Amino acid sequence: MDMLIEPLDYLINLDVHLNELIVYFGNFIYVVLFSIIFCETGLVITSFLPGDSLLFIVGALSSGGTLNIGLSIIILISASILGDTSNYYIGRYLGPKIFKRDKVMFFNKKHILKAHNFYDKHGGKTVTLARFLPIFRTFVPFTAGMGGMPYRRFIGYSILGSVSWVLLFTLSGFFFGNINYVKNNFSLVLVAVGLFSTTSIMIVYFKNRKYNRSKTMRK
Repeated sequence: MDMLIEPLDYLINLDVHLNELIVYFGNFIYVVLFSIIFCETGLVITSFLPGDSLLFIVGALSSGGTLNIGLSIIILISASILGDTSNYYIGRYLGPKIFKRDKVMFFNKKHILKAHNFYDKHGGKTVTLARFLPIFRTFVPFTAGMGGMPYRRFIGYSILGSVSWVLLFTLSGFFFGNINYVKNNFSLVLVAVGLFSTTSIMIVYFKNRKYNRSKTMRK
């Protein structure tokens, strides 16, 4: 049982174990980082993987010379964009299959129609802002593909969101990650990053709920 738990712990808490993995993998760590961000972004079933905290630690380790900040940023942005694209086309592939039937597993044809109308009106900013929201950044590209959002429009906002996301968290780690207080309280910093992400989700949720309620009242 322990043999199964340990690899899973490393996978889920990759941000915490990153220093150890750098020692083990050497330069191949960039391949690992690419794979993690690609999967966290591009596959719905791996949305549990670390995102924001991993980027922050990559920046912090780059500041100390353990990683190359320029190469890290290029690799992480590429992984994010390609993950988005993969997720988009998976959704686009499944969309027509769902439209042939009223219900397929967890997907409902009516919900896909709503998603299509939603992305026609708000798709661009949703794709960009979702990049900063855990879970959302995995599901939004998927539903954008299912909802029929044009890829040219999708990829432009995806690039904007990916570049902004990676730069914000890696550079934050690069400039602040090696401050003594931050280094001595790294676990608290990771909690703060997690709280920031969670708070962002709650703000978006309640704003959307308030908007839908006011729209219903106007009717």
